[in-house]
Amino acid sequence: MSLLASTNDLKNGMVLNIGNQLWSVVEFQHVKPGKGPAFVRTKLKAVLSGKVVDKTFNAGTKVDTANVDKRTMQYLYKDGDNFVFMDSDTFDQIHVSEDVVGDAASSCSRTRTSWSPRTTAPPCTSSCLPP
Repeated sequence: MSLLASTNDLKNGMVLNIGNQLWSVVEFQHVKPGKGPAFVRTKLKAVLSGKVVDKTFNAGTKVDTANVDKRTMQYLYKDGDNFVFMDSDTFDQIHVSEDVVGDAASSCSRTRTSWSPRTTAPPCTSSCLPP
């Protein structure tokens, strides 16, 4: 479910749904020039790919916000084309496809010789969302 918010209400860490992609607000600045309408200059980071872009909105424009659940997950193992992560609080396990994990897959490996299911692998830098 998404909600509409005004660009005047933007805050760092807020997640926006723009063009069917999730973007996290890294920086924002309200600008009111002496001449012309006010605008909001933002720096947005793609939740899945990590790509950072600058985007300018007219002040007061409505934007789609997304409710994103952020949880600490522990990498367990790779199952075919999926990575299996466990929620550290509830012990629920989710399968995340290689496409979603992306380049962070290299940090989710069992290269240590002392690896066991109880050992936490280096954290993935990509957000891992359940399908």
